[in-house]
Amino acid sequence: MRFDFDTAIIGGGSGGYSAARTAASAGLKTVVIEGGEEVGGLCILRGCMPTKALLYAAEVKHLAEHAETWGVRAGKVSFDFARVMARKNAQIKDFADFRAQQLTGGKFKFIRANARFLDAHTVESSNGKKLTAKHFIIATGSRVAPSPLPQLDELGYLTSDDAIALKKLPKSLIILGGGAIACEFAQFFARFGVKVTLIQRGKHLLKEFDADAGTEIEKVFRREGIQVFTNTKLVAAKRTGKLKTISFTQNKKAIVVAAEEILFALGRVPNTAALGLENAGVKTENDRIIANEKMQTSAPHIFAAGDCTGPHEIVHVAVTQGEIAAHNIAQPKSPRKINHRLLIAIVFTDPQVATVGLTEKAASLRKTPFLAASYPFNDHGKSLIIEAKDGFVKLLANPKTGEILGGACIGPVGGELIHEIVAAMARRMTVQELAALPHYHPTLAEIWTYPAEELAEKIIGR
Repeated sequence: MRFDFDTAIIGGGSGGYSAARTAASAGLKTVVIEGGEEVGGLCILRGCMPTKALLYAAEVKHLAEHAETWGVRAGKVSFDFARVMARKNAQIKDFADFRAQQLTGGKFKFIRANARFLDAHTVESSNGKKLTAKHFIIATGSRVAPSPLPQLDELGYLTSDDAIALKKLPKSLIILGGGAIACEFAQFFARFGVKVTLIQRGKHLLKEFDADAGTEIEKVFRREGIQVFTNTKLVAAKRTGKLKTISFTQNKKAIVVAAEEILFALGRVPNTAALGLENAGVKTENDRIIANEKMQTSAPHIFAAGDCTGPHEIVHVAVTQGEIAAHNIAQPKSPRKINHRLLIAIVFTDPQVATVGLTEKAASLRKTPFLAASYPFNDHGKSLIIEAKDGFVKLLANPKTGEILGGACIGPVGGELIHEIVAAMARRMTVQELAALPHYHPTLAEIWTYPAEELAEKIIGR
C-alpha cells in the first residue's frame, strides 16, 4: 500500500515537535497535524513558562517586602497586576512565536486542523481532508480534568488555564487540590495579597513526594497565611450571597469555607477522547494511551509521546519520548527505550521541591534496599546568609556499594541544585565519590556533601 506520508504526528507541542524534527532529520516524509486554537503546546502556552514567570514576580515582591531582614528599607511595596500579566504575556508570545516558526519552517508539512482516525492508517482532519501514513505518533497532550462535583460545574470555577489569564485578582480564593499546580498557584496568589484556602484530599500536600516534603511546604504556607486543609472529602459546592462555598469533611468533621472564587487544580487528563483511537486499534486506560518502553502502542505502527501516554507529565520527558518514537520508526533494527532512572520532578514553590531518581516512598514500594540521610538548610552557612532556612536535602544510596539511588532538595533554588545529583547519578557515582568532590565555600551546593559524608561512613563501616 502506498501512503501519503511515512510518519504523521498528531500534536505540535513539545513532544510532537521533537518527534517531527527527529523523523524529518532521518529522511522520513513527515507531517504534523495541530488542532489547538494556539500553537506552542501546554508547556509554552499554559504550563511551565507562564506559571514560572508569575511565580518569579511573586518572589521578587516577597523579597522586597522582607528587605528589612538585610537592613534594606524598601518602603511600602505595591504592584501593578496588569503589568505583571503583560510581561508574562509578552514572554509567552515570544516563546510561542518561535515554536510556530519551528513548525512552519521545519523539514515537514504542517497542517492546522484536528485529526481523527478512520482506520489504522487513515485520519480525517477537521477541514474535511483525509491523509494516510505508514506510521503515526500521537502527541496530543492533556486537558484539565473534569470536576468531581456536579454542583461545581453549575457554580462555575477557574481552571489553571483561566488563572494565568486573569485581568483582576480575586480578594479570596479556594484552591481544590494539593499537587504541584495547586501549590504553585496557592503561593502565587497569596503573595499577591489574595486570601487563599487550599483543600487537599490526601494526608499531605504533594503526595507524589515523600511526606516530609509536603510537611515542609505546609509549614511555609501556613506561615505565609495560607489556610491548608488536608485529608478531606468534598461534599458540596454552592453560592452563598456574593461568595462561593465549598463543603467538605476532615476527619469526619463537617467544614464549610467561602471565597470570591474557586480554582480547580485537581490535575489533568490525557487529551485523546476525540481521536477515534478505537478505529486504529490503539488501546487506552482511562483515556491514557498504553505504550511500551519503545513508545509503541497496541497498534505496532502507531506510537505515542507526552502527556497523552505519560506516565509522567513532564516536558523534558515528552521531548525524549517523541525522539525515541521517531527514532524507532526510522531505525526499527536498533530501537531505543525510555528509561526513567533519572526522572526529575520539580515544584516551583518557595522553597522549591525537587527530586531525582528514587524517593523513600518509591524505593519502599519497589522493595529496593537503601540508606537515607538528610541535612537541613537552617544549619547551613550560605542558606543562613541569604535567610533561606526552610527545607533540607536528602540522599538515598545502595547500602552495599554506596551508589546514589536518588536525591531530594526542598530548599532555595532546589530545582537548580538537584541537577548536581542528576549529573552524579548519570555517571553512577557513589556517595563516597560525591563526599570527596570539591565544593566551594560558602555555596548552597556544598550542602550535598553532608548527607553524602554521613552515608559514606555508614557504608564503609559495614
